[in-house]
Amino acid sequence: MTFSIVGHCPETGMFGLAISSSSPAVAARCAFAKAGVGAVSTQNVTDPRLGARALELMELGATANEALSILERTGEHMEWRQVLAVGCSGESAIYSGPHVLGLWSEAKDKDVASAGNLLANVTVPKAMVATFRQKTGGLGQRLMAALAAGLDAGGEAGPVHSAGLLLVDRQSWPLAELRIDWTTDCPIKALTEAWDIYEPQMDAYVTRALDPRIAPSYGVPGDE
Repeated sequence: MTFSIVGHCPETGMFGLAISSSSPAVAARCAFAKAGVGAVSTQNVTDPRLGARALELMELGATANEALSILERTGEHMEWRQVLAVGCSGESAIYSGPHVLGLWSEAKDKDVASAGNLLANVTVPKAMVATFRQKTGGLGQRLMAALAAGLDAGGEAGPVHSAGLLLVDRQSWPLAELRIDWTTDCPIKALTEAWDIYEPQMDAYVTRALDPRIAPSYGVPGDE
């Protein structure tokens, strides 16, 4: 009931992911990333513990493939899980258990991995990875373009209702964490609108946290 993409930018070191689902609040349960470590999506019959555990393993030195292999051996009910990961070396990995729901598929390349379940067709992850590779611009722009490409390629077999974008850079907090937790309209369109508003202000929010003395104006009534 989900399609997602995890990505890494080797030039900046940023990690991120974009995700959409027919279920509510998909990014709250499925999106994980840590600066300097990697990005992980855990989906299908979701176990959020897998995302945190995969990042812990990669922070301890495991590659993305090694981390998912450990999860496959030690996680609970892994036959129901679908997990994607990308790490600092650009290595990407995907685990899809034998009980993943409906029509499912996966695709990966260096610095990127995509997978989905209950899909309209098996081309969705491949279309997402291809768009991520072809798109220019920052990591957030590439992930958002890939998510839209997944929808255009067919997306889920039924309508999606939630979507999210998570980016991490050099700080301990997310550079961007945007979520549409439920809508009967298109959540990917709503997420794109939120990204278009947030992206030009993104770096300013980091500056405000690190040194408010040099932070730009908020540009709202009452801010002199």
